[in-house]
Amino acid sequence: MNINHLITMSNQIGEFFESMPNREAAVGDIALHLKRFWAPPMRHQLLDSVSTVHGTDLRPIVRDALITHAAMLR
Repeated sequence: MNINHLITMSNQIGEFFESMPNREAAVGDIALHLKRFWAPPMRHQLLDSVSTVHGTDLRPIVRDALITHAAMLR
């Protein structure tokens, strides 16, 4: 899948969860959403993008979710 599309979709998820008052819970909920609703290849491609130039396009809350919960998302 196109990495730019994955980043756009993950940022939309992040935008929704950013409104939660508890950031730690929001980070966990983003990871849980990705685990439940995204196919493994989509998650793996997004995880691999964190350390590339594409990773700079991720919302900070999404990047935090990917880094903090990488093991669960693999």
